[in-house]
Amino acid sequence: MESKLHIEPIQNWSIYKGRPLLISGPCSAETEEQTMDTARQLAALKKVDVFRAGIWKPRTRPNAFEGVGHEGLRWLKQVKEETGMPTGTEVATQKHVYEALKFGVDVLWIGARTSANPFAMQEVADALKGVDVMVFVKNPVNPDLELWIGAIERLYAAGIKHIGAIHRGFSAYEKTTYRNQPKWQIPIELRLRIPELPLLCDPSHIGGARAYLYEIAQEAMDLNYDGLMLESHRDPSCAWSDASQQVTPQALLELLNKLVLRQPVSQDSKFMEVLGALRGQIDVFDEQLLDLLEQRMRVSESIGAVKRDNNITILQNQRWEQIIQKVSEKGTKKGLSAEFIDQMFKAIHQESINHQMKVMNVTAAEH
Repeated sequence: MESKLHIEPIQNWSIYKGRPLLISGPCSAETEEQTMDTARQLAALKKVDVFRAGIWKPRTRPNAFEGVGHEGLRWLKQVKEETGMPTGTEVATQKHVYEALKFGVDVLWIGARTSANPFAMQEVADALKGVDVMVFVKNPVNPDLELWIGAIERLYAAGIKHIGAIHRGFSAYEKTTYRNQPKWQIPIELRLRIPELPLLCDPSHIGGARAYLYEIAQEAMDLNYDGLMLESHRDPSCAWSDASQQVTPQALLELLNKLVLRQPVSQDSKFMEVLGALRGQIDVFDEQLLDLLEQRMRVSESIGAVKRDNNITILQNQRWEQIIQKVSEKGTKKGLSAEFIDQMFKAIHQESINHQMKVMNVTAAEH
């Protein structure tokens, strides 16, 4: 269901100079020298729309570097005065909001830990009432689209119209290639629900390592994201936080120059004809998939009836492990990712259990 929020499209934002909107700077403002030197190098690229730096850093464990605090805001103000770049930082409390606005910070963003907490989000929204400022909301740490939308709605209710979303990936217990799982379908669904919402990607936090930044940024551009947030530090190896995911300004420029920017639509009639034919094939295969799933669920119901009549539990772990092993091997040989196979068959398995549950407690007379 499409949202009824009337958010200003990014084309109307004063900071928007064209796709991709680029927010860049160090993970943390560490010293005045480090902040200013990095800002000067980024300004020289003439690619950065907003200079970012973390002033308050929410860390998972105590005794880690949690930002320089108030003093760093003076450095951001100096960056703006010297380079002309608008500045941005993360806020998590009412005090953060007041302090950042007092020093003329142009763009605020809400971090993943804060967007997951409705009480914290409401506190920030209340502090922003009546303020004309640009605010981005990072996705919550957990893959919950409604929680993400709820955070956005709280800001909208406070009168903020220049709202955007930042996709920074989702935390996972299991070890994965990336630091945070992208789960691209969630931001895609967000865009469907709020079509005018500006959507940026944060490859730094998704990838967690420099080696993955380009491929993630390119995928975001291929999915028609409006912009990128990429962390850049004058000397990433010496960074006080998240050193492995930051790049030098020169490396950032090289990454940006490699990006391929595609158009969202085409007026080419030949292209549209070919695309329409291919989409027609997809529609046919989708119908066949649904027919096969329907048949599979009918067999699952029959299995449920046999288990019921023989007083056997629905869940059979050994059988499930055999299925997963078999389909994983076959799926990867067919060019399907292990993650996709795992997610798809877990969903099919759960639906099979649901169908077996329907018949499990039906008595012979009722049946």
